[in-house]
Amino acid sequence: MTLSFKTLGCKTNQFETGALQTLLTARGHRAAEPGEPADAVIINTCAVTAESSRKSRQAIRRARADHPGCVVAVCGCLSQLSAEEVADLQADLIGGSGDRAAFAADLERIVAGENAQAGIDSARDRREFEILPAGSPGGRTRALLKVQDGCDNFCTYCIIPHVRGPVRSMPLDTAVEQASGLAAEGYKELVITGIEISSYGRETDGGPDIVDLIDAICAAVPRLRIRLGSLEPRTITAAFCDRLGGHANLCPHFHLSLQSGSDVVLRRMGRRYDTGRYLESVARLRATFPNCALTTDLIVGFPGECEAAFNESLDFLRTCAFSAVHVFPYSARRGTEAAEHPHQIPKAVRTRRAKQAGETAQTLQRVWLEAQVGQTVPVLFETGKDGQSRGHTPHYCTVSVCGEGLENQIHPVRIRGVSKEILVGDLQME
Repeated sequence: MTLSFKTLGCKTNQFETGALQTLLTARGHRAAEPGEPADAVIINTCAVTAESSRKSRQAIRRARADHPGCVVAVCGCLSQLSAEEVADLQADLIGGSGDRAAFAADLERIVAGENAQAGIDSARDRREFEILPAGSPGGRTRALLKVQDGCDNFCTYCIIPHVRGPVRSMPLDTAVEQASGLAAEGYKELVITGIEISSYGRETDGGPDIVDLIDAICAAVPRLRIRLGSLEPRTITAAFCDRLGGHANLCPHFHLSLQSGSDVVLRRMGRRYDTGRYLESVARLRATFPNCALTTDLIVGFPGECEAAFNESLDFLRTCAFSAVHVFPYSARRGTEAAEHPHQIPKAVRTRRAKQAGETAQTLQRVWLEAQVGQTVPVLFETGKDGQSRGHTPHYCTVSVCGEGLENQIHPVRIRGVSKEILVGDLQME
């Protein structure tokens, strides 16, 4: 059968869609070419916020409207959270956020005209990590490797622990084996991902932790660039820096989760650090990885956030001098503690604060990019079109140069300018 895929949400969802495509390809099926009718449309949904749930529902409706007569199969966090809601949208097959192999088998039966319905388990009862094929069905440049699933943090605004279950981790030797396999396949960069990778190994007493994992992977594939997914600030300890600072293949780009620069708001969110501990992490990273890129996420308009607290967040962004900030206006998620908070912020205020924070983020990004001018950096090229090629530096800055035919190659580029959010440079061919 021919298949069309739609993914919403995080890199973990992207990984799982790719793994599902790999599983189905191994069973003799293939992805539909652009414009080719598909036998089934697979939608991997997100439910992290009310807005992401809305977009997931919209994608299901569009699939039903745009592909009449084909099977619409839905999986992921929204269907795990509310299978009834997805059923009301006339999905033919509904799976949750686990057991992709069973979902693939049920999809085959549905397309063949048989009766099948993937079951929705209780995510909080999960105890085993689901081993899935790593990689990227669409190319050989950057691969994702999911090493962890679940979350035990229960932040007051987040539904994810309920739809992903408790922390489960891939065995370290399996992670190293998959990373080595990806290197042998010709990938140039590997992104370590998961629902909350800082929790890696936390479910086992005395077992390997996230530092052990990164150390082992970096050592096993020294020619592969290793990029880390989002990290909880408390992960950045002296041991983290001492053990990982010597790996030349570890990308000096660290995404440290922030959410707010106000200690009062952080406590309301149920975050397990304050701004003082966050700054310790920033200082440690910059001392160990000079000129490293630090990126983060910021939620504005959280219930009870006053103007003074919001301004504290803006000041904190400037203090940390982030290279990029993803700004989100707070979106209430039904079933979370924050959604029941009595002091909800009006939508107009949240929108205004998001715009203001976004402007601060753009200024910081511009300062960071302009500081790269004059440097020569290795760029992993990914695309080429109309005489231009684009790729990313180890700091995850987008770079554009003149030339084509550079895909999946790493070349030094001397940066000579900035165009909007892109660095412009000249190839320095060896």
